[in-house]
Amino acid sequence: MAHLGKGHSEACCSIPPVSMDYSAKGNYVDVNGTKTYRTGPTDAESGIFIVYDIFGFSNQALQGADILATSDHSKKYQVFIPDLLKGQYADLSWFPPDNKEKQEKLGAFFGGPGSPPDNVPKVAPLVQELNRLSGGKIKKWSIVGFCWGGKIITLTLHSSDLFSAAASCHPAMVAPDDASSIKIPFIMLPSKDEDANDVKGFQSKLTVPNQVETFPDQIHGWMGARGDLNDSKVNQEYQRGYHLILEFFRKHL
Repeated sequence: MAHLGKGHSEACCSIPPVSMDYSAKGNYVDVNGTKTYRTGPTDAESGIFIVYDIFGFSNQALQGADILATSDHSKKYQVFIPDLLKGQYADLSWFPPDNKEKQEKLGAFFGGPGSPPDNVPKVAPLVQELNRLSGGKIKKWSIVGFCWGGKIITLTLHSSDLFSAAASCHPAMVAPDDASSIKIPFIMLPSKDEDANDVKGFQSKLTVPNQVETFPDQIHGWMGARGDLNDSKVNQEYQRGYHLILEFFRKHL
């Protein structure tokens, strides 16, 4: 799928999302005109900013945010998922992109609303507004990205000093040269579908405390919209991934 540009993994552009039922524990708030899912205790002094995958507010993403907000009993978090794509998500009908029309629509998405360089500048103003809305209660921020969101957070860290730790889960468009500009502790959780050489090269260029743990039996997107949580093994590894993030943040925040 060369029309999507170098770096878009085949898995990222071919595996469809999975529909799941879930009753979210949080609520939606308006942040600078951006719909944002918020969960966790409002008195928490640590914030987690999540950049979802190309499917937006999937139930898997909301459940993951709730896990991050409620599972570490020694550290409280307020967790936020802003709607960076403003409702312009990748459509289920495009997957698998097995004809020219679907491929063109997916290509237009990555060249339009899903363009990473166009989404990176949205992050800092949202964090600054969240700080204002919290009345300065949030003292430290971490950032988590899934698939496409993994690329967004990596590029964000090149120019932002707002975050104290970061996590990238089954990231799309892994580029080893992106790693050298990261200045905060960084955990990456690749799936079996990320290019192992790219992952290895990325880690080799990190100069900060880091952890890279590949999930060799999980597909790209298992912690996000592509995770079939009715499968007990997927659910187990989904949960383990989120707890690895919490353990890493607890250690480095």
